Amino acid sequence: MTAAQITLAVVLTLVFLPLGAAKIAAVPFMRQAAAHLDMSPGLYRVVGALEVAAAVGLLLGPASAPLGVAAAIGLALLMTAAAVAHLRHGERPRGPYRPPCLR
Repeated sequence: MTAAQITLAVVLTLVFLPLGAAKIAAVPFMRQAAAHLDMSPGLYRVVGALEVAAAVGLLLGPASAPLGVAAAIGLALLMTAAAVAHLRHGERPRGPYRPPCLR
């Protein structure tokens, strides 16, 4: 793996590992997010477990390329499903961030 691939794997792991763990632990913010999407807490915990599994797979990717590829594909599918779920609940992309002084 190249340095860029390893860096991306580490950054994605640092993002998805704590978010997945928070979903598994059902912290209040994550319970609110699940309720907003009309998902049961149990299903949201499954999503969290998949995120944690993908994050660990990305970290192990340099040692086992097939595992890293499978984790990356799984995470991409999970994020695609998340985008669809948010779009179905009426959420739309907001566009690029613009500081208040430029609005």
